[in-house]
Amino acid sequence: MAVKIRLTRMGSKRNPFYRIVVADARSPRDGRIIEQIGSYNPVSKSEDNVVLDNEKALEWLQNGAKPSDTVRNIFSDKGIMEQFHNAKFGK
Repeated sequence: MAVKIRLTRMGSKRNPFYRIVVADARSPRDGRIIEQIGSYNPVSKSEDNVVLDNEKALEWLQNGAKPSDTVRNIFSDKGIMEQFHNAKFGK
């Protein structure tokens, strides 16, 4: 089973809010999920527009889940991709 870490859209019209979820790659965007690991609010003007469980994100990455492009950028901003790289190559 191919597992992806991606965004699920929530919120109302013109007021999007996204959940960062782990889901089967074959399921639809807003369909069945395995686990929710965070949230992302692009409309928010504050710095804390991303809430994320770092341990769960690292665990899923180490188990082989592939992040989408947007989630990869969010993880890079939060430093999770660097932690994953260091853990993978033993630095």
